[in-house]
Amino acid sequence: MSKLKFILLTLLIALSCYVIYTKPIKLGLDLQGGMLLILEAEPTKKQPLTHEALLGSIEVIRNRIDSLGLTEPSIRKLGENQILVELPGVNNPKQAKELIGDTALLEFYISEWAPNGIENLPPDKQKILMGNKGKLSHLIEKDKNGNIINKKPIILHSVALTGADLLNANPGTDEFGNPVVSLEFNPEGAKKFYNTTLNNRNKPLAIALDKTIISAPNINEAISGGKAQISGNFSYTEVKDLVIKLKAGALPLPVTIVLEKQIGPTLGKDSIDKSKTAFLIGFIIVAFFMIFIYKTPGIISCISLITYIIISFSLFKFLNATLTLPGIAGFILTMGMAVDANVIIFERIQEEINTEKGLKKAIINGFNKAYYTILDANITTLIAAIVLFWLGTGSIKGFAITLSIGILVSMFSAITITQSILISFPQIKLFKKKDI
Repeated sequence: MSKLKFILLTLLIALSCYVIYTKPIKLGLDLQGGMLLILEAEPTKKQPLTHEALLGSIEVIRNRIDSLGLTEPSIRKLGENQILVELPGVNNPKQAKELIGDTALLEFYISEWAPNGIENLPPDKQKILMGNKGKLSHLIEKDKNGNIINKKPIILHSVALTGADLLNANPGTDEFGNPVVSLEFNPEGAKKFYNTTLNNRNKPLAIALDKTIISAPNINEAISGGKAQISGNFSYTEVKDLVIKLKAGALPLPVTIVLEKQIGPTLGKDSIDKSKTAFLIGFIIVAFFMIFIYKTPGIISCISLITYIIISFSLFKFLNATLTLPGIAGFILTMGMAVDANVIIFERIQEEINTEKGLKKAIINGFNKAYYTILDANITTLIAAIVLFWLGTGSIKGFAITLSIGILVSMFSAITITQSILISFPQIKLFKKKDI
């Protein structure tokens, strides 16, 4: 082995060890624990189910989840009308579900308070009181425990503004320290809001989220400046979630949760422990086989295998790839493939030694003859891994990534490292014909 090659390999291994030690590993849902949801989008009268509308829903959901501060959520299209959401490490599944599944359609209605007992009137008399376009709804007030303390009927006439007119939303407090949502409208929305408050004084402005009235403040005067507040009996958590929904915008398509799966961190830890055990057992068996069959060259192949493991794992961390259970399986599989390349090389060297050539020349010729066989076998497997990554989803992609990394690094370790070590010690007597 030349000094330059030795220095480069040493630096590569040292750098790989540094990456492994300093960079954290990103665990997938099956190892870290968390929640998996499959959402089904439904068309509406105004919005048909299209590819663009589904992608728009995915983007809104992604913005909402990012506001939760979760690390590396996975959100992608599944089939024609479904969305797959994976949330590793989620601490509050209920909050996450509500944040993801709500449409968050914000509407401001020109309205008026309905007389008490209107619910008991027949539909024709209700229509006389509400008008042709009026709709009866209720402002429900709850206490801190969620119990209903008041249910006030209100007549909704027309939508004055929607969430599309918003520029910004932030949590805040009123003069009494109660949580509120502070709104800021865009220029067009500010103009609509001013005209609405100017023409509807002494009337309530009903604010609805997903068709549920959450507040109905009375309009006392025209409000300019494009700013408003949503007040009510909100908790700080409810205000925070409402702000997240308003900032992310409404879902273009309403979605329904059709599958929910929660994976506890204990199950993920158990999977990691079992994977470590499987990896150690596999390494020991492979090392024993190589040393038993090939003696000293088998020891060299084990050194090459250890180098392969270090470089592969560091490259996996460096690429910030997500480690899943199938990914670990792919990693263990490529460990066997790395040794397989050494087996082919040693057998070709054996054939060269049988022709009474010198050991160094036999090693070089053996590697040259084994090279194309190793290359062909690994390229076909690499093509399969690329197809899996292209067409697969989730854990299948994780398997494809680890398989691809393992194939490339195994070729490097077998062809470069093993060859360099064998050629560096041609005079050592342990390299006898029977060893090969």
